[in-house]
Amino acid sequence: MSEDSYGDGADLIIRGGRVHTFDSADALASAVAVRGGRIVATDADAEAMGARETIELDGRTAIPGINDAHLHAAWLGARWPHLFFSDTPPEQQPSGRLVSTAAERRAALQQAWRLLAELGITSYTEPGIGPGEDGGETGCFGTDMLSTYIDLHRAGAQTSRVTMLRLFGTIDGESRLDDFERGIRTPVPATDPGWLAITGVKIFADGIPPMATAWVDEPYTDGTTGGLLTRGGHDPLSAFQRMLELAASLGLQIAVHATGDRSITEFVRVLERPSGHPAPPAPHYVVHGDLATVEQIERMRRLGAGFAVQPLIAAHTHNWARAQLGAERLATAWPLAEMLASGVLTTITSDAPIATPDWRRGLDASLDLLAAAGTPDDARTRRALLRTMTVEAARQDGALTWKGSLETGKVADLTILDEDPLEPGRAFSSAEVARTIVDGRTVFVRD
Repeated sequence: MSEDSYGDGADLIIRGGRVHTFDSADALASAVAVRGGRIVATDADAEAMGARETIELDGRTAIPGINDAHLHAAWLGARWPHLFFSDTPPEQQPSGRLVSTAAERRAALQQAWRLLAELGITSYTEPGIGPGEDGGETGCFGTDMLSTYIDLHRAGAQTSRVTMLRLFGTIDGESRLDDFERGIRTPVPATDPGWLAITGVKIFADGIPPMATAWVDEPYTDGTTGGLLTRGGHDPLSAFQRMLELAASLGLQIAVHATGDRSITEFVRVLERPSGHPAPPAPHYVVHGDLATVEQIERMRRLGAGFAVQPLIAAHTHNWARAQLGAERLATAWPLAEMLASGVLTTITSDAPIATPDWRRGLDASLDLLAAAGTPDDARTRRALLRTMTVEAARQDGALTWKGSLETGKVADLTILDEDPLEPGRAFSSAEVARTIVDGRTVFVRD
């Protein structure tokens, strides 16, 4: 087709296979048409349009682009290919300063973006960048890395959309109320939120159950109960409450690393208080929620808040946690089935580079968790799992109006797989990523 005959046609048409739209009706489309980075038509309307480019699926399956709603991209790129849960022996794990210069920081982010494109990941949340880590060991989380993000963003270099949370404490460590109060009032850099949205703050409330550092009501087998990592005010709890209230009063999204049931309770209590605060740009949520109770899940659902969970980390740490929790408590940990059944906002995430960023392995681990709870492996279950990494992840980002599903008017972010991931009885990890499209542009294609 010549340039003159193109007219008001599409930039791109994708056709010739299954297109799972994940719209409200979970419709299956035969084609999508893209113009200006947005989907402008589906099915017969798309097929009827002229286009500059056509991608034939040849029987493959397209789904909305994968959105990993908790992934440390800068750290991942600086460490790759070494993951914490991997075959890399301890003595070969990277340590100390991983990035020191602007060039090294750029290289780390660009390495992560290449890897994510190969995996079909089109969006992710970078959960914690800011001055609390300016003196951090790795160099991956401080304000210099934020500046590198901003520079690459303004240069149009991104191949992944990013939601970012600012950090005013240390990664997996303590935060002080005075540092938090000072940091949270600093201006947020101006960005295009379609590519780099800085929506709120990350707060570390506690540790993790396998190390008996999650804050719990019922003591661990050694008699301890863990505790909060927040410092300042009258005590750790008052510091934690003040941090939450201050962030909420400024209309920010709040993500709290909370694995113990007691830390989750204190978060929920603050959210439930009448406040008159401005609405945040995206829902508040708990990161991890390993020991969340059914009651807490329901309270979070009523609040419109959510959970970002990591079933693959649960698989890696299951036996480790048994020594601290005992068999009976372990059986109720990582309540993914209860979260999905309740309708609470739930995103399945990797926490890479703790575990692999390969979302297919994370969904396989999710199937295992659900099977242990009696949930069948069928198309309905698989669709629910994939929605946690597409539709629900967009909801967590406050971006559901423009991404997360393949509908007219939304961005053309797609992951194309060589087989249908909704077909039961095979591992998600058996599906190969054939192509990744972001904003209507191919950022990865497998030969």
